[in-house]
Amino acid sequence: MIKHIQTDRAPVPKGPYSQGVIVSAPQLYIAAQGPFDPVTGAVDGETFSAQAERVFANIQAIVEAAGASMADVVKVTVYLADAANFAEMNEIYKRFFPAPYPARTPVLGPVYLAQIMADAVVALPELDN
Repeated sequence: MIKHIQTDRAPVPKGPYSQGVIVSAPQLYIAAQGPFDPVTGAVDGETFSAQAERVFANIQAIVEAAGASMADVVKVTVYLADAANFAEMNEIYKRFFPAPYPARTPVLGPVYLAQIMADAVVALPELDN
Protein backbone atom coordinates (compact mmCIF):
# COMPACT_ATOMS: atom_id res chain seq x y z
CA MET A 1 0.00 0.00 0.00
CA ILE A 2 1.18 3.51 -0.85
CA LYS A 3 -0.59 6.58 0.52
CA HIS A 4 0.49 10.09 -0.40
CA ILE A 5 0.17 12.72 2.34
CA GLN A 6 -0.88 16.29 1.59
CA THR A 7 -1.67 18.84 4.32
CA ASP A 8 -2.23 22.57 4.28
CA ARG A 9 -0.30 22.76 7.57
CA ALA A 10 2.97 22.36 5.63
CA PRO A 11 4.20 24.15 2.51
CA VAL A 12 2.59 23.04 -0.75
CA PRO A 13 5.14 21.28 -2.98
CA LYS A 14 6.65 23.67 -5.52
CA GLY A 15 7.63 20.86 -7.87
CA PRO A 16 6.95 17.25 -8.78
CA TYR A 17 7.10 15.69 -5.32
CA SER A 18 4.79 14.71 -2.45
CA GLN A 19 5.01 16.11 1.07
CA GLY A 20 5.12 12.58 2.42
CA VAL A 21 4.40 8.97 1.53
CA ILE A 22 3.24 6.11 3.77
CA VAL A 23 4.32 2.62 2.73
CA SER A 24 3.23 -0.76 4.05
CA ALA A 25 4.95 -3.10 1.64
CA PRO A 26 8.32 -4.76 1.13
CA GLN A 27 10.80 -2.10 0.04
CA LEU A 28 13.64 -1.88 -2.45
CA TYR A 29 16.46 0.58 -1.79
CA ILE A 30 18.22 1.57 -5.01
CA ALA A 31 21.84 2.68 -4.73
CA ALA A 32 22.77 6.00 -6.29
CA GLN A 33 22.72 5.73 -10.05
CA GLY A 34 24.88 7.89 -12.26
CA PRO A 35 24.59 8.47 -15.98
CA PHE A 36 26.58 5.34 -16.73
CA ASP A 37 25.87 3.16 -19.74
CA PRO A 38 24.91 -0.32 -18.48
CA VAL A 39 27.02 -2.04 -21.16
CA THR A 40 30.20 0.06 -21.25
CA GLY A 41 30.14 1.64 -17.80
CA ALA A 42 31.13 4.96 -19.39
CA VAL A 43 29.31 8.24 -18.75
CA ASP A 44 26.40 8.35 -21.20
CA GLY A 45 25.90 11.90 -22.47
CA GLU A 46 27.78 15.15 -22.36
CA THR A 47 24.76 17.40 -21.71
CA PHE A 48 22.87 17.62 -18.45
CA SER A 49 19.69 16.50 -20.21
CA ALA A 50 21.30 13.35 -21.63
CA GLN A 51 22.84 12.48 -18.27
CA ALA A 52 19.55 13.01 -16.41
CA GLU A 53 17.71 10.79 -18.90
CA ARG A 54 20.29 8.02 -18.35
CA VAL A 55 20.13 8.33 -14.54
CA PHE A 56 16.35 7.96 -14.46
CA ALA A 57 16.41 5.20 -17.10
CA ASN A 58 18.91 3.27 -14.94
CA ILE A 59 16.60 3.63 -11.94
CA GLN A 60 13.64 2.53 -14.04
CA ALA A 61 15.53 -0.59 -15.19
CA ILE A 62 16.22 -1.59 -11.58
CA VAL A 63 12.62 -0.86 -10.51
CA GLU A 64 11.26 -3.01 -13.33
CA ALA A 65 13.77 -5.80 -12.64
CA ALA A 66 12.29 -5.96 -9.12
CA GLY A 67 8.79 -6.43 -10.56
CA ALA A 68 7.61 -2.90 -9.79
CA SER A 69 6.83 0.24 -11.78
CA MET A 70 7.87 3.87 -11.46
CA ALA A 71 4.48 4.50 -9.79
CA ASP A 72 5.79 2.36 -6.90
CA VAL A 73 8.74 4.69 -6.21
CA VAL A 74 8.08 6.44 -2.89
CA LYS A 75 11.28 8.48 -2.30
CA VAL A 76 13.99 9.89 -4.57
CA THR A 77 17.14 11.76 -3.67
CA VAL A 78 18.58 13.72 -6.60
CA TYR A 79 22.20 14.90 -6.44
CA LEU A 80 22.92 17.89 -8.69
CA ALA A 81 26.35 19.36 -9.39
CA ASP A 82 24.81 22.69 -10.49
CA ALA A 83 21.61 24.31 -9.15
CA ALA A 84 21.12 25.93 -12.56
CA ASN A 85 19.97 22.48 -13.82
CA PHE A 86 17.15 22.15 -11.27
CA ALA A 87 14.28 23.25 -13.55
CA GLU A 88 15.50 21.02 -16.39
CA MET A 89 15.79 18.09 -13.97
CA ASN A 90 12.16 18.66 -12.90
CA GLU A 91 10.95 18.43 -16.51
CA ILE A 92 12.86 15.21 -17.18
CA TYR A 93 11.83 13.81 -13.78
CA LYS A 94 8.13 14.28 -14.63
CA ARG A 95 8.56 12.07 -17.71
CA PHE A 96 9.76 9.16 -15.56
CA PHE A 97 7.75 9.48 -12.33
CA PRO A 98 3.94 9.68 -12.54
CA ALA A 99 1.79 11.87 -10.29
CA PRO A 100 1.22 11.75 -7.43
CA TYR A 101 4.98 12.04 -7.28
CA PRO A 102 7.35 10.38 -4.80
CA ALA A 103 8.74 12.35 -1.89
CA ARG A 104 12.00 13.91 -3.03
CA THR A 105 15.16 15.51 -1.64
CA PRO A 106 17.50 17.54 -3.85
CA VAL A 107 21.16 17.73 -2.82
CA LEU A 108 23.57 20.22 -4.38
CA GLY A 109 27.31 19.62 -4.53
CA PRO A 110 30.00 17.67 -6.36
CA VAL A 111 28.75 14.55 -8.15
CA TYR A 112 31.06 11.62 -8.94
CA LEU A 113 32.15 11.85 -12.62
CA ALA A 114 28.83 13.42 -13.66
CA GLN A 115 26.36 16.28 -13.46
CA ILE A 116 23.57 14.27 -11.76
CA MET A 117 22.99 11.10 -9.74
CA ALA A 118 19.90 9.81 -7.94
CA ASP A 119 18.82 7.04 -5.60
CA ALA A 120 15.35 5.78 -4.76
CA VAL A 121 13.15 3.79 -2.40
CA VAL A 122 10.45 1.59 -3.97
CA ALA A 123 7.40 -0.08 -2.42
CA LEU A 124 7.38 -3.55 -3.96
CA PRO A 125 4.36 -5.64 -4.80
CA GLU A 126 4.03 -8.64 -2.50
CA LEU A 127 6.99 -10.93 -2.99
CA ASP A 128 6.52 -14.56 -3.98
CA ASN A 129 8.77 -16.86 -1.96
